[in-house]
Amino acid sequence: MKAVADTLGVSRSNLHERVSGKTKPRRRYHKAQDAALLPLIERLVAKRPTYGYRRVTAVLNRKLRADGLAPANHKRVYRIMKVHNLLLARKYTERPEQTHDGKVVVMRSNLRWCSDGFEFTCWNGAVMRGAFIIDAHDREVIAWRVVVNAGISGSDIRDMMLEAVERRFGDCQAPHPVEVLTDNGAPYTAKDTRIFARQLGLRPCFTPVRSPQSNGLSEAFVNTLKRDYVRVTPLPDAETALGLIDGWFEDYNENHPHSGLKWRSPREFIAAQTATA
Repeated sequence: MKAVADTLGVSRSNLHERVSGKTKPRRRYHKAQDAALLPLIERLVAKRPTYGYRRVTAVLNRKLRADGLAPANHKRVYRIMKVHNLLLARKYTERPEQTHDGKVVVMRSNLRWCSDGFEFTCWNGAVMRGAFIIDAHDREVIAWRVVVNAGISGSDIRDMMLEAVERRFGDCQAPHPVEVLTDNGAPYTAKDTRIFARQLGLRPCFTPVRSPQSNGLSEAFVNTLKRDYVRVTPLPDAETALGLIDGWFEDYNENHPHSGLKWRSPREFIAAQTATA
């Protein structure tokens, strides 16, 4: 037995116990505080059923810190969620070939904004179409527009641009050029829109044709909007949807954790930047 133990790199006593069946079954690891965390996690999962364990951890720790308690490690949250079948189902999809032209994310706020449109249908068939502007650094959605059973027009885009400039700079003109990255949709490429954008101090730039991945940050936000809000909310008609959309955007800005922001929400990230400036 010694030769076998030396070959396997284990002790003789360990090998003897395994052969004789005397090894004790390994018990499930747990901590005494898990019982206190479980109801908090269950409430979060019920409220945000599309969140994975890392985002659940970020929101949970936000509450724990607010209550003066120590934060929980993401591995611990994963273990608790796994034991109680609270993890999201894995999705196995083959990643398509994607062309990326340049880097969308920038090193500071108000250097590049991204804009794109979205669309979803209410239960009664009403079609909601909208557009938004999101900062490529802090991920805050600055301004948005939504219409019912119609398309977003160039006028809607121009109004949204003006609102974004006023919200970020408190004036009707940006103090320095800000890139606005969009696709090649008619409301964005219209001559009036491009002229108006330059008057606001914005610099329009467009993704290559048939390359939506070049504006990946906007594409990611559209996916988040549909996954975390549209698909888990009863939307019987357009009136209901219009009453909810502003709250969705505000909830995203205030609460949605981002891995690129060290699991902070856009507003938390902006506040942290302001505090250290």
